[in-house]
Amino acid sequence: MADSVALDPVDLHILRLLQNDARTTYRELAADVGVAPSTCLDRVTRLRRSGVILGHQLRLDPARLGRGLEALLSVQVRPHRRELIGPFVERIRTLPESRALFHLTGPDDYLVHVAVTDTADLQRLVLDEFTSRREVARVETRLIFQQWECGPLLPPSAESAESGH
Repeated sequence: MADSVALDPVDLHILRLLQNDARTTYRELAADVGVAPSTCLDRVTRLRRSGVILGHQLRLDPARLGRGLEALLSVQVRPHRRELIGPFVERIRTLPESRALFHLTGPDDYLVHVAVTDTADLQRLVLDEFTSRREVARVETRLIFQQWECGPLLPPSAESAESGH
C-alpha cells in the first residue's frame, strides 16, 4: 500500500478542480486557487511526481463503439499461485474487451469488467480467453443492465458545502 502524501489546502483545492475537469489550464487553476500560474504548475508537477495524480484519461462510450453489452466476470483461479496469476493478469489486461480487473478476497479471485458486442461475443470471450486457460477453475457471468459514475474522490471544500455549491 502506498504511503499517503501531505497535502495543504492549496493542493486540495487544485485537486478538487482537476478531478472535475482535467482539461483546466494552469492559468485557470491559478486564478481559481489564488496563486501564480508558475506556483500552480510547480504544485501540479509535485503532485504528479509524488503519485497523487496518476494521469488523465479519455473516457469512451463502449456502446457507441459497438460494445453495448457489458458484464462482470467472477473468476476463480486454481491453484492460486504467483507463477500462474501473473501471466493470467497480464493476458486479461491485454484483451480489448477488458475494462477493469480487480484482485479479490473471498471465493472468487478476480472480478473482470468487460464490454462486448453481443451475447455471442461474450460467450466467445469466456470460452476462448477464460475457461480455456488451465488455471481458471470457474467463471461466473453477470450482465450489467445499467451503471452510474460515483462522486469525486475528494469531497467539496468546506466553503463550497456551506454556500451550497
